Amino acid sequence: MSIDPRQVASALLEAVPFARTLGFEVVKVAPEAEGGVRAVVRLPDSPATHNHVGGPHAGAMFTLGETASGAVVMAAFGHLLDRAVPLAVRAEIAYRKVAMGPVLATARLVRPPAEVIAELDAGQRPEFNVPVEIGTEDGTPTSAMTVVWTLRAKR
Repeated sequence: MSIDPRQVASALLEAVPFARTLGFEVVKVAPEAEGGVRAVVRLPDSPATHNHVGGPHAGAMFTLGETASGAVVMAAFGHLLDRAVPLAVRAEIAYRKVAMGPVLATARLVRPPAEVIAELDAGQRPEFNVPVEIGTEDGTPTSAMTVVWTLRAKR
């Protein structure tokens, strides 16, 4: 799988204005083994996104994780946008430790894209999990998230 990280970042930030509003930065989008994809998205430290204790607001961190998962989906399935719409179906997040300063969300597509595409080609509406780890820039984990995505065929 060939991935152009700049193209993925540009397409994602163009398609999702809220990600631009929060100041997200797409740090990395890269292929992994067996067709997987990994994306890293950064939330800079800004008083505009702080909570009552001075760290990033839980809602900003949730949106960061969902955006990182969207970067993975865009990288893996962006070539299908003419015939399918990617949609987040549900998400779950566990806030494990208070984050302070900039945070990074690292999302991974662990299901082989070919399996997802085969289901779409068979007329199904595939669902797939995208796990996300959120942590500080020094590598301290603060949250874990899973976003379930689907590809809905265009009519």
